[in-house]
Amino acid sequence: MSFQNYKQLDIWQKAMDLTDEIYKLIDLLPKEEMFAMSSQLRRATVSVPSNIAEGSGRFSEKEFKQFLSIAKGSLYEVETQLLICIRRDYFKEEDAHTALELCDEISRKITNLVFRLNKQ
Repeated sequence: MSFQNYKQLDIWQKAMDLTDEIYKLIDLLPKEEMFAMSSQLRRATVSVPSNIAEGSGRFSEKEFKQFLSIAKGSLYEVETQLLICIRRDYFKEEDAHTALELCDEISRKITNLVFRLNKQ
């Protein structure tokens, strides 16, 4: 299975959509969180499509799966930070709905892709 053109992967495209959503939500954060939480959210969300892309450029499926695992860890970090923001009333759950849905969808897609890679 070759993944050299990562931009055609649905999973990468969804991760890019998530990044767009997170950047919109960062604008809703209070001033006191513009450095701490916003920086952490940016790093974590950018890590998801970046690791998918990097892994797809590797020469073995084992390496690709490792980068997918890192992407999934970053994805869970993003989701947790969103839930913290909601609990702290930085924004409403409705504001984060699309981002949280994308987190769930991307998580399932990563799991399915790793499963398919393991079956080969």
